[in-house]
Amino acid sequence: MAVTSSGPAASPVRSTTSKAPNHYTELSRMVTGSGLMRRRYGYYWTKLIAAPIVIAVVLTVFVLLGDTWWQLVTAAALAVVLTQVAMLGHDAAHRQIFRSGRWNDWTTLVIGNLLVGMSYGWWQHKHTRHHANPNKIGSDPDIELPVIAFTPDQADRRRASRSGPLRWLIAHQGVLFFPILLLEGLSLHASSVRRVFAREQLRRRPIEIAFLAVRLIGFLVLVFLVLSPGIAFAFLGIQLGLFGVYMGMSFAPNHKGMPLVPADVKVDFLRRQVLMSRNIRGSRVLDTVMGGLNYQIEHHLFPSMPRPHLRQASGMIRAYCQEHGVPYTQTGLWQSYAIVVRYINRVGLGERDPFECPLLQQRQAV
Repeated sequence: MAVTSSGPAASPVRSTTSKAPNHYTELSRMVTGSGLMRRRYGYYWTKLIAAPIVIAVVLTVFVLLGDTWWQLVTAAALAVVLTQVAMLGHDAAHRQIFRSGRWNDWTTLVIGNLLVGMSYGWWQHKHTRHHANPNKIGSDPDIELPVIAFTPDQADRRRASRSGPLRWLIAHQGVLFFPILLLEGLSLHASSVRRVFAREQLRRRPIEIAFLAVRLIGFLVLVFLVLSPGIAFAFLGIQLGLFGVYMGMSFAPNHKGMPLVPADVKVDFLRRQVLMSRNIRGSRVLDTVMGGLNYQIEHHLFPSMPRPHLRQASGMIRAYCQEHGVPYTQTGLWQSYAIVVRYINRVGLGERDPFECPLLQQRQAV
């Protein structure tokens, strides 16, 4: 029987790990030998061709409908389509589509910057650090957000600097997490624009700026040409809000409420990726809805594995983790959201160790 867990494990790791055998090397040989790392060109070319066609169809419907409140339905449809396209860009950025790094880079630039309006350079800078050290304090940007506290120390600092209603909001931040996602779409666009104009080094900066300008400015011009101001602002609110919620609800279950790793602790690669990640069980429909992100453990262990192979790989990897005593966390979708809300709330209330992870607590100092 596979090692699974229905609950979270989110206490900080308190000690450095003992030297462990490199089980990941053995697992990698098994996965590679099974053929699960081979490219799926037919699958991805179908999606690459379909993406711009579907966007064009939605925009054509938008223009033909004209100035009507029915455009709010179009806005919702566009939010879903753009999220699915962004997930395809995520696959390309992880080198899942082509063998050539250059082909993957340009595919991501076109999908991310031109079609979705998100900077590839910004995403790459942020997401690479997350994959290297998921849930590691001081290293993972995904647990260093300005609005929500994900660690007890963050919550302590914010409580000390705020009073009255703001302190109450921190204590109840879990229930605010999903409403805040309504602003995530706007935040993603804003972060992308800031990144391409920042002084930090950025490959293909002129291309990124040009693609983003065409996407963001061109889209705004189109919306206000077709719609009256009131309907236009409502359209943008629905489209950006649902885009942010869909993106956030796809990524949030993956690591929130899983163990936190202090800055001075080292964990071997296999456990670093498995113990800090959570899978979401479900059908192939869920696989499509979440863009394969429901197989977060497999994705973190083998980021370049094509999305269609993740489901098959999960059985092999789950069995391997059972054999080597590594907890493999898997929950239902709604249960994962409940875990996230409960964990964030308990951090906001000041609990130092909201949940426990037995394996990590057992690992002794060198």
